[in-house]
Parts: sequence; C-alpha cells; structure tokens
Amino acid sequence: MTPSIPPRWVLRHPHWPLIALHVPLAVQVPVYTSLGTDGSPPSAPLPAILATAAILGLQLRHSLAAARGERPAGWRWSFAALLLLTYAPLWVLNLNWVAISTLVLASTVMLLRGRTMWAVAAAQLAVYVVFQVIATVRTPGFSVWQVVILALYAVVVPSLFAAALVGGARLVRLLNELDAARTELAATAVGEERIRVSRDLHDLLGQSLSAISLKGDLALRLLTRDATAARAEIESLTGVARDALHDVRAITRDQHTVSLRTEIDGAAALLGAAGVDTRLDVADLPSLPASAQSALAWAIREGTTNLLRHSDAGSCTITLSRQRGSVRLEIVNDGVRDGLGNGSQYGSGLAGVAERAEAASGSSDAGVHDGRFRLSVEVPEEVA
Repeated sequence: MTPSIPPRWVLRHPHWPLIALHVPLAVQVPVYTSLGTDGSPPSAPLPAILATAAILGLQLRHSLAAARGERPAGWRWSFAALLLLTYAPLWVLNLNWVAISTLVLASTVMLLRGRTMWAVAAAQLAVYVVFQVIATVRTPGFSVWQVVILALYAVVVPSLFAAALVGGARLVRLLNELDAARTELAATAVGEERIRVSRDLHDLLGQSLSAISLKGDLALRLLTRDATAARAEIESLTGVARDALHDVRAITRDQHTVSLRTEIDGAAALLGAAGVDTRLDVADLPSLPASAQSALAWAIREGTTNLLRHSDAGSCTITLSRQRGSVRLEIVNDGVRDGLGNGSQYGSGLAGVAERAEAASGSSDAGVHDGRFRLSVEVPEEVA
C-alpha cells in the first residue's frame, strides 16, 4: 500500500496547524481561573487573559523555532520570562492557573538539553502535583484515593499535552524537510532529463550531421562528373535530414529507440561512403535485453561518428563476440592523430557511451593499443 503524501498546502504552511494546537491549550486556563473550577473564588479575567497572551506568544516563538530545528535568539531570556509569567501569578489567580505550566513544560523540552532538561521538567511536574493535591485537600470529604488519582493525573496529563506540542513542532520540521526533499528531487529530475536530452542529441545528431556533410561533399564532387550519382547522393542526404528531424522529435518525448542491426548496417554504409575499409565480424548477433542492445547500438553510432570527425582512419573493424555470459563490442581503427593518442580524439561522446554501458550493468573502455584506437563495450547477456 503506497503511503499518502500530505497535500501541498500542508507542506507549504505546516505552521498553522501547530499554532492551532497551542491556542486551545492556552485559552482554557483563563476560563478555569475566571470560573474558579477548583473551588477557589473566581478571579478577574483580564489579568489571566493578558498573562495567557504573553505566555502563548513566548511559547509560539519557541515552538516555531523548534519546527525549524533551532533555538531562537535570546532563548534564555524568553524562557526565564515564560517561567516568571507561569509561576509568579499562582497565588493571585488561584490554583487553576497551574494548568498553564503545560506550555512551559513543552518549552523546557524544546530548549534545554540533557540532565538539565530532566531536572527542570521534574520540578515543574512536582509543582503541578503539589497544587493538585492542595486543591483536593481543600475539598470536604476527600479520600486518599482521590489524592493518589489526582497526583497521577497531574503527572500524566501535562506530560501528554507537552508531548503533543513538542511532537507537533517536530512534525512540522519533518514536513519542511519533506517539502525541501521533494523540491530537490524535482530539480534533480529536471537536471537528469536535460542531461539525457543533451546526450541523446549529441550522440544522434553527431552521426546524422556527419552523414549530411559527407554526402554533401560527395554530391559536390560528383556534380561535374556524374550528375545522376550526384542527384542520388542529394536525395539520400535529404532522407538523412528527415530521419534526423524525426529522431529529434522522438528524443524530446523519450521515445527514441535504436536497433543494433540497423546501427551496424548504417555504420558500414557510412564508413564505406567515406572511403574507410570496414570489416564486420557480427554474423552471430545475440538476443539481448533492450538496455544492453541500446547501449551497444549507441556505442556503434558514437564510435562511427567520432571516427569520421576526429580521426584519419583508412580501415576499421567492428567486432561483436560472446565471452563468459557477456557480449563484447570492439571498434578498432588506424586513424590515431598525432598528439591525440590518449583517447581525446573521441571528444565528449565517450561519456555517453560509458553512462549507457553502466546503465546496462556493463562497462566501456577506450584508448590506443599498438597504434590503433580501440573502443570496447561489454554488457551482460541477461539482466541481473
């Protein structure tokens, strides 16, 4: 079962539910003191309301900072003010005012650390227990069980309310982190899509533009000698251009696929037209997973393109063989240029070849061996 994702407005404004959680816990206290629900004489509501508003503001400052994973600036002073506003009015606003200590208990957990936090929290709960017991003893006909039950109530209920506030702040922090992660993932997806389009356009158009340039040059040379052959090259050139346009549109929709057999045949025809003596050793084409076949097909396309653009090759060999559960492609040419023996003659296209090989759980290598440039790609016959 797929977990549900919070609505966007919750991720964008998670602090409003946190604020709403604080308000009822604070508002109830002036009501208690004004009515004298513990048997004490009712007190004037205005002082309780003003003190509650100040405490609520300080507590929200602490909670919103905790939701950001930090403590607010000058938190020691605001925490001291919160303690003063909570416990100083106890003898004036009657015993019901002790209920407001739920908020300061939450601030204690948010702001203090280690043993200090536990000691201060225990002291606050002890004060709450003492005042509940005093309120019970004032009631005529009280029993020991009433004292015990109210003492337990004075420990459990404030702890639960404080835990709700602390948990709410941490939940907001998690929602903020979730929203940030979602934004980062979206940016990463956009970046990866740009890289894919850039890589596919480079690998695809490289060969197409090389073929167009080659056929255009050939047509110009044939114009004065063989008009019919020149016309055929021009018609072939326009066909390559149409195919390239179709492929570009397919790439933008991530629907472009390449065929290993088609790429081998196309490479042989293009190299032959360029006057490169080409030998193919690919008679036994294996049945491969789509990712592996695509990696090999793109490697042939990129290898052919770079051979035409960056080398002076007179001969080329394309070999496809099986080796211990893997299929190995090798493209070897004799066109190493001076000063480019380290493989740089193949430009940036090798990065795309390596990425596709890795995506198919394979590997690639390129370099000069015995004066010949060798591009090899190896992929498993079966997907792991």
